[in-house]
Amino acid sequence: MEERKFVALKKEEFNIKEFVKKYLGKGKVSKVTIEYTPVGEKVVMRTNKPGLVIGRGGEKINSLTTILKKRFKLENPQIEIQEITNRFLDAQSVADEIAVSVENLGSLRFKTIAYRLLQQIVDAGAQGVELKLSGKLPSARARTWRFKKGYLKKVGDSSKVVDRAKAVSQTKSGTVGVDVSILHPDVKIHDHIDLTENKLPVEEKEDGKV
Repeated sequence: MEERKFVALKKEEFNIKEFVKKYLGKGKVSKVTIEYTPVGEKVVMRTNKPGLVIGRGGEKINSLTTILKKRFKLENPQIEIQEITNRFLDAQSVADEIAVSVENLGSLRFKTIAYRLLQQIVDAGAQGVELKLSGKLPSARARTWRFKKGYLKKVGDSSKVVDRAKAVSQTKSGTVGVDVSILHPDVKIHDHIDLTENKLPVEEKEDGKV
């Protein structure tokens, strides 16, 4: 019985998180967490656009609070906003930005979008970054393109500290999947690489049909 309650709780939390992101709009919120306190439920939202999330005079937050009470039966939801200081070091923010940019500018501009974000992430101090876009880019055949720079651990304990995120872009030619991996500047690794010297070339790779 306890296991069923736990599964039901996690399912409800997932539904709440997905609803909040959809309600506020793609790219507005990076992460949503729910904490349970003696006075109610605390819904924490990480965002690099706090003004757009809060709304004029707290309008959006007040509206969202009311919806969470009625739709999800939360007794006393308290919404907390955590501002992301540098969106280029937050994998979900980057993934959402790529997805939105591909939708707005078109899939033919995907390389320009990827290179721009890649450089901005490196300039923000990341030790390593990989951007992966999968879909009909730009041909009728589905392919996967990877854009990499710096050091990025793929396996072992060090790989657990890599910030990873996914997003989906809906274009005229079809769905494009976006995967982002970032190794933050404050992560301690044995073989450190300094990207600020700009000695490392950007690696672009087409994996072929997926």
